[in-house]
Formats: sequence, C-alpha cells, structure tokens
Amino acid sequence: MAKPSDEQQRALTGLLGLGNHSARKSHYPELAARLDELEAERNRYKWLFEHAVHGIFQASLQHGMRAANPALAHMLGYQTPQDVLFSLDDLASQLFVGGAQELQDIGDALQGQRSLLGYETQLRRKDGSHIDVLMNLLLKPDQDGVVEGFVADITDRKLAQQRLQALNDELELRVAARTDELLEANRNLQQQITQREQIEQALRDARDAAQAANRSKDKYLAAASHDLLQPLNAARLLIATLRERQLPSVEQVLVERTHQALEGAEDLLTDLLDISRLDQAAVKPDIALYRLDELLGPLVSEFRSVAEAAGLDLRVHMGDFAIRTDLRLMSRILRNFLSNACRYTEQGSILLGCRRRGQVLRLEVWDTGRGIPADRLDSIFLEFNQLDVGRASERKGVGLGLAIVERIARILDYSVEVRSVPGRGSMFSIEVPLGEEMPLPIHQVASQPTTGNPLPGRRLLVLDNEVSILQSMGALLEQWGCEVLTATDEAGALLALQGRAPELILADFHLDHGVVGCEVVRHLREYFQQAIPAVIITADRSDHCRRALQKLGAPLLNKPVKPGKLRAVLSQLLG
Repeated sequence: MAKPSDEQQRALTGLLGLGNHSARKSHYPELAARLDELEAERNRYKWLFEHAVHGIFQASLQHGMRAANPALAHMLGYQTPQDVLFSLDDLASQLFVGGAQELQDIGDALQGQRSLLGYETQLRRKDGSHIDVLMNLLLKPDQDGVVEGFVADITDRKLAQQRLQALNDELELRVAARTDELLEANRNLQQQITQREQIEQALRDARDAAQAANRSKDKYLAAASHDLLQPLNAARLLIATLRERQLPSVEQVLVERTHQALEGAEDLLTDLLDISRLDQAAVKPDIALYRLDELLGPLVSEFRSVAEAAGLDLRVHMGDFAIRTDLRLMSRILRNFLSNACRYTEQGSILLGCRRRGQVLRLEVWDTGRGIPADRLDSIFLEFNQLDVGRASERKGVGLGLAIVERIARILDYSVEVRSVPGRGSMFSIEVPLGEEMPLPIHQVASQPTTGNPLPGRRLLVLDNEVSILQSMGALLEQWGCEVLTATDEAGALLALQGRAPELILADFHLDHGVVGCEVVRHLREYFQQAIPAVIITADRSDHCRRALQKLGAPLLNKPVKPGKLRAVLSQLLG
C-alpha cells in the first residue's frame, strides 16, 4: 500500500487531532486504509457519473450549472460536459425552452418541497431543436441552493405517445364511422325486414286467397260432378247401344265419332276430378289384405275386349299371391297403365304380369308400342303432357293418367318404374307389399273365365233418379238380352218387381230426398230374404261412399259407366 503524502498526513493529523508522534504511529494503518476506501468510493462515483446513460448535473440556484456528465452533453448536442456549464442567464436563454419563468417556478418548487420528481419539460439543444426530458431534482441540505438533477430523454416516448394518440384518434374516427355505417346498415336491415314482412304477409294473403279459391274450386267440382256426369253417363249408354247395332256405314261412322268425343270428355272430367282430390289430400288409403286375382281379375275382364278391339293380344301371368294395398287406388294405377298400353300400341301384344322381389310384388305392364326416349321419361308424369302428339285429332287421352299414377303412388308410398326402348315398347311397373297369409277368395269364379254369354234372359233391376239414365241403361241392357225393370225409388222398385226378386240390382248411390242406393239394396235383400248381387253406380268418389259399398259388399262403377267394364262386372257376378 502506498504511503500517504506529507500533505495527506498533515490533513489527517489535523482532522483527527493527532499531534504527537506516538498517536500518529499507532493509528496510521487504520487511517490509511480508510483513506483508500474513500478514494475508491470517489473513483467509483466518478466512473458512474461519467458513464451514466442518463444526464446528471449539479447546479446552483444562484449561479447556474456547476457540473455535468458526458451523457447530458451528448443529449444536448455538445462535445464535452464543459460546454453545458451554463450560467444562470444562459440556462434561461439557451437551455430551458420555458425561459426565466420556468427557472423561477422550478426554484420555488424546490425551496418549498426540497425535491421535484417526475418533472417533464423541454430543453433546447445546440442546433436549436427541442427534446422532451424527464427530470428528478433534489435540493441538497446544508448547501446554499445546490441542486442535483437526473435527466432522461423521453423524446421517443413522447413521439410514441403522440403517434399512439394519433392512432387512437384515427381509431376513434374509424370506430365512429364504422358505427355510423352499422347504424345505417341496421336501419336498412330494419327496412328490409319490414319490407320482407310485408311481402310475406302479402304472400300469405295470396296463398290464403289461392287456397280459398282452390277449396272453392274443389267444392264446385264436387258439387257439379254429379250434374255433369249424369247426362254424360246417359249419352255414353245410348251411344254404346247404337254401337252394338247394325247401322248403315255413314251412321256407324257418326256414332263412332260421337263415342270418341264422349270418351275424351269423360276421361278429361274424370281425371280432373281425381287430380283435384289427390292434390287436396282428400284421398285416404284404406290398406287391407287382398288376393292378387281380386285385383287383376276385373282388370283383365275389362281390358280384354278393349285390346281385342284394337287388334292387340292381352296376355296375363299372375300367381297365387296376397298383397297389402288399397284395392281401389291400385286398380286405378293398373287401369291407367293398361289404358296407355292399349292407346299407344298399334300392333303386337300387351302383357300384364308380376314378379316377386323379396317382400314386395312388382306388377308390370309391357307393351310393344312406339316407346319413349330416355330424355323424356321424367316428363311423362307431368300434367297434360303427351309425347309425340301432332294434330289435336291424333291425341289420345288428355295427359293426366300418369300424373294421377304418380300422386297415388306417393300417397301409398309405392315405387313406380318406367323402362322403354324407342320403337320396341315400354314397361311400367309398381311395387306392392306382399301379405303374410292368403285370404279366402270373395268370389270363387272371379279368376275363372266364363263360358258363353251369361247375360241373355237375366232379370235385372235398375234404380236411378234420372229418367234419361234409366232409359239409356235399359236400352243397353235389353240389347244385351237382359230383362230390365226400372225404378226411381224403393216403392217403384217393389211395384215393378211384382213380388219376384231380381237376379241383380244396378243402383245409383244418390237417389232423391237423401235416400242412398245402398239402403234400398239392403231393404230389397231383406224383403226377398236373398243375397241379391248388386252393383252401385255413382259419380261420388268420396271415401264415405266407398266405405258404404264395402259394408254392402257390392262393386262400384263410377259414372260415366264404361259399357265394356259394365258388361265385364255383370258377367262376373252372373256367371
């Protein structure tokens, strides 16, 4: 350790009051060590002062700057700390942007509070620019106005705050603008919702009006169907009577044309009534177990003569199957298939058959007609659609048959399939669920062909409240060789029968004064104590009528009656 100089020794001696040699000699090592510590501490503070990141200075409130570190000089744009040792006047004019008034305020604050912490201000640099600084100022005690200060450059932070404030202001403007846009969009949406509600209400009103009009139409069709079909039925029966007579060729042509015109009108009216009921869901299926021959037998009897008249061979392949279905609706589907096959097959044959496919039975109708192009198969089920029809005189039917098939199949939840090869023919099929057991046949002779003509000489009673229909039906049946008795009510029937039961009764469902033909048939059976066969003829296609006929156990023929179908039913019941 270096020995203290003479000056240091004298200073220490005077400081500690050590005047004699012995005292100096005994305390010298301790004093020297303490002096070294003080020197080291002084050097450390000096190094920190000179290398501090922030500016440090010492100033007098009366005389100005006394000391500054390099960081402060660099912060203010000067080369050395001596360049910033401003006098008090220079502090006001060259350093503090706030001038003399700011220095006065700082001095007053320090005199009153002894310190000024977190003081933000602006200092002027050598080049005249300004920087933002944060100062912590301490007034040293026991020293006349000496202030020690610590200065941090916060210019970047201020700029960042300004940019942040600008961004915040911009964001607020954008939020306000977006809010205005959303409010405007919300107003537009509210207007659209209001307009949509008005449109929906208008649509509901239009729908209700359309449904009311549709219901009115259906009621009108239902009410008018009887009156429309009655004269048409009478005309068909009269024309059928004329067709079976030997007439001159000219009259025969006129009768045939009249027959075709009435047939077209009948088909159109019947199909329109059926379409209306199907669209209004007025048709409810009545599923029951039937033998297959109960379904196909009457159809074969009906269409065999139709096919023969067209020069076609109707072939049938059926087995011993039981099916679960609605007999009336399924008969309508197959009748439309067979009717189309007879209409659109010019030569060849028609096949009615069935194939078992697991738990379903597929009923098929094949023909050798013109066929249908593949791109037209879907359109054949549309209303009033007929393929390859030119002039009106060449049209066959009105194009509603397959539309009815599609609706009935949808009600029954059955699958309909069409396959066709243009120029070779078509196949229409529908799949029907199979029954688990075979029911007993209703008529033992239903599936057996009759031998000869069972109609001549048979005594028949015809009941109808329309005199024109009685006359037309009587003329047709008499031409078939039957003995015909006619009446408009039960009393007239008993009078005409003269106590002798008829072999068969043909009765209209709706008679005068609310009397139902089923009741008259039931009373006549009770009167004669015989299960007299009966056929109900009506224009009523309601489920109520159908259920009444099921209780009576009598087949139904819808007006206008097809003579071929009438003859087939009579032959079957009397055979």
